[in-house]
Amino acid sequence: MREPLTRLGLPKLWHEDRTRLWRFARHTVVPVTLRLAPTAAYGVERIPRDRGCVLAANHFSGIDHPLIGAFVPGITYFLAKSELFEIPVLGEALAWMGVISIRRGESDRDAVRQAREAVRDGGVVCVHIEGTRQRFGYPGPIQVGGLMIAMQEGAPVVPLGLDTFGWSPRNRRFCALVFGDPIELDHLPRNRAGYEEAGELVRKEMVRLWRQAAEAAAAGLPPELPDGTPRNEPVSD
Repeated sequence: MREPLTRLGLPKLWHEDRTRLWRFARHTVVPVTLRLAPTAAYGVERIPRDRGCVLAANHFSGIDHPLIGAFVPGITYFLAKSELFEIPVLGEALAWMGVISIRRGESDRDAVRQAREAVRDGGVVCVHIEGTRQRFGYPGPIQVGGLMIAMQEGAPVVPLGLDTFGWSPRNRRFCALVFGDPIELDHLPRNRAGYEEAGELVRKEMVRLWRQAAEAAAAGLPPELPDGTPRNEPVSD
């Protein structure tokens, strides 16, 4: 049985081309999102454009995915809990956008395969490396599964610090995203010790970027960070 939105023929509106769907979302969903959550991003230019990579981000809010998608060029392949795909309409829309369903708390080889293929094909895969939202306003301990994807594909990891804690439709606080320089992990062994060392490297940088994001949000989203990193505009195409 086909999904309800497919039965309505909606994929034909963008010729079943995912790139066109993302472009449509950026012209419709993103303006609304940024009105609800005034946001600035810094360091987007650090994301490689000539090869695939893994974005390693912290996670505070349900607004995180839309905000990342608003500023990262091209298609971002998010990993999201499989329960979301069971929600009528939403699950279908997520699949159209290229979101990868992952079963939390267990080995999900199909999700890993899809993520590795996306990176191998030059895509950007975003992983919230804590595994779940953090409830106390500070980045939590990380899980190394997302970093394993990067290491197995020989791809860099771009750390991303988000300050979105406490945002809600009733609390439309300033939010900020700060992207770091790509981290190459090729020198580390592909074993438990190597993955744990990678986790320590990435988490340290992610926390530093989160602090920068928090300072930027508290300062009212300045045109540049203290280190000179300029504020980026949302993707328009």
